[in-house]
Amino acid sequence: MTTATTPPTAAALATSLNQVLADSYALMSLTHLAHWNVEGPGFFALHTAFQTQYEELFLAVDTIAERIRALDAYALGGLATLARTAGLPEMASPLAQEAYVSALISANQKVVADAVIARDLAGWRGMPRART
Repeated sequence: MTTATTPPTAAALATSLNQVLADSYALMSLTHLAHWNVEGPGFFALHTAFQTQYEELFLAVDTIAERIRALDAYALGGLATLARTAGLPEMASPLAQEAYVSALISANQKVVADAVIARDLAGWRGMPRART
């Protein structure tokens, strides 16, 4: 176990980042599904928002994978492996707009929770606070 005085191993950090990679890839796929299938009065706003998010996630997964490689580890790959590792429930379409949004909120929460674990494992403390 890592303590305040013991730095994490690169392998442990890579494992944690692989979880974030899998989560992010699964979230990207779920968001793309919502983008394709959303309908109703909020269609245009949601369709556009979902597209923006899955495009940003596509860029993020590449960056995460490159960070894993920088730790001299290998990024996970393959749809089945990524899905199994992420463990996010799939959405069945069609869904009401609210159901797409609710499912994506839950999926985003898992990504954030796993990213916080990776951040803490890496020992990142955030931006220095301004002195007052």
